[in-house]
Amino acid sequence: MPRDGAPRDVCVIGGNRYFGKRLISRLLDAGASVTVVNRGSAAPPPGAAHVIADRDDETTLRTALGDRAFDVVLDQVCYTPVQADIARRVFTGRTRRYVMTSTIEVYDGVADASGPLPETAFDAASLPVDRAPAEPWSYGEGKRQAEAVFAADPAFPSVAVRTAHVLGGADDFTGRLAHYADRIRTGAPIAVPPTPRPSVFIHVDEIADFLFWTAGREFTGPVNACSHGLVDAAELCRLLAERIPGGRTVLKTAPEGPYSPFAFDRFYAMDNSRATALGFAFRDTSAWLPDVVAAAAATAPHAIQGDN
Repeated sequence: MPRDGAPRDVCVIGGNRYFGKRLISRLLDAGASVTVVNRGSAAPPPGAAHVIADRDDETTLRTALGDRAFDVVLDQVCYTPVQADIARRVFTGRTRRYVMTSTIEVYDGVADASGPLPETAFDAASLPVDRAPAEPWSYGEGKRQAEAVFAADPAFPSVAVRTAHVLGGADDFTGRLAHYADRIRTGAPIAVPPTPRPSVFIHVDEIADFLFWTAGREFTGPVNACSHGLVDAAELCRLLAERIPGGRTVLKTAPEGPYSPFAFDRFYAMDNSRATALGFAFRDTSAWLPDVVAAAAATAPHAIQGDN
């Protein structure tokens, strides 16, 4: 039987890598019945059922799911309003709750702020949905549009987990900290704005914990997920340089980007008060970031490309 607060029947769409894999492991360890939906590129962990389907093909997805129903669906790979439309139609009547993993990047269109942004800074329900744009959606705009599809249907209980920048783990495939470590190791320039502004982060295990926790709750709507505390690119460089013998930080300032990862020219932080009030206890970034930075500093160097 699942532990108290854990759902019994869960569908995870995607979840093949990084914190998605950790989320599935937590669900299985809690005794949940887990069904993983993907295109068959990777088998789920032992103990999880596997449904092979292309989520972009509504008929195929319906057929593959058969008569399955779930307590909650955890959607790790919803990137467009078209995917959100299909999911909403297919899972209506099949689940009591739908949790979409969104991103801090939905706040990209918000005017510069002087403090961490609450969920109300971006109202997905008020965003007109553009299902056929002239150009492909950017990552952030695709997520904004996907959120808007779910938010427009109050009869479909949904959650949008707006995830901070995720760090940690040997399987971090983004290479963002490695970018800094390699440049500090070689003295290559690091492109930053004249005044780097702070952002928020979350450890890979903490976001898996948060999604697991969210799956067992009843709230709906957007929710910010980030560790406590602000960090900017200059602080990341300082922490890395302390751990790279002979390393040298060369900041290359420019009035306009592109800048290095996490080097922002605007205040780019979220307020996690809603999640905290709902009962989740976030860690302080300072409690885990040094270990993550140390691991990045110890990894083998990559080839330096470009000048940012």
